[in-house]
Amino acid sequence: MGFSLTGAHVVFFIAAIIVSGAVSGIFIGITLNVSTSLTERGERLQEQLDTDFAIINDPDNIPSEDLDYVFYFKNIGSREIASSNDTFQVFIDGDIVAYAKYNFSNDTLQPSEYTKLYIAQSEIAEGDHTLRIVGPQAVEDEFTFEI
Repeated sequence: MGFSLTGAHVVFFIAAIIVSGAVSGIFIGITLNVSTSLTERGERLQEQLDTDFAIINDPDNIPSEDLDYVFYFKNIGSREIASSNDTFQVFIDGDIVAYAKYNFSNDTLQPSEYTKLYIAQSEIAEGDHTLRIVGPQAVEDEFTFEI
C-alpha cells in the first residue's frame, strides 16, 4: 500500500539529521580554519613585536675604519636577529645602498648585543644625511647624521 504517516516522519527525521550533520560539519571546518588563521597571524605579529633594533651612533661623530664608515647597530628586541645583507636593506637619503657596499661585523645578534655596520665611504658624501635600515618583519630604524 503506501507509506504510513509514521514512515513519512521517519524519512523526514533521517533527512533532517543528515542535513544538520552536514551543516555542523561545515561550521566546524570554517571555525577551525578561522582559528588556525588567527593563530598564525598572532605568531607573525608576536615575531614582529619581538624583533627590534636601533642605530646607536653619535650623529655628529661617525667613526671610520679603512674605507668604510662605521655605524653601531644594536638588537633591542627579544629575538635573535640574523645580520646579513640578505636580511637588511640599507638606504642613504632614500637611495638603496648596493649589497657590495655594506656589511656587518657579526652574522647574528642576540638580544642586547650590538654589531658594526660598515658602509663604504664612497656611498656617503660630506653633509647631512639620513640612514634608514629595514630589517626582518619590515622593522626599520632611521638615523640622521652629519659627515
